[in-house]
Amino acid sequence: MTHEDVFNIIVNHTREILPDLEHHALQPTDSLRALGANSVDRADILMMTLETLSLNVPLVEMAKAENIGELARIIHEKI
Repeated sequence: MTHEDVFNIIVNHTREILPDLEHHALQPTDSLRALGANSVDRADILMMTLETLSLNVPLVEMAKAENIGELARIIHEKI
């Protein structure tokens, strides 16, 4: 699985939680918070992504991520 694969999984779950972004071209530099995801939305996106990848990683490890690209990198390193 590549970093891009992880990014695409995050994007898919983001669109699932925030359907208004269905036609928005999400970029690695996009922040989930700036896109309108509240803390519960962000937690849901993370949990769904980790579940899809069958990973058990504490959410606190991803708190450093400033954008979707950094989040994908952190998760990809755990695979």
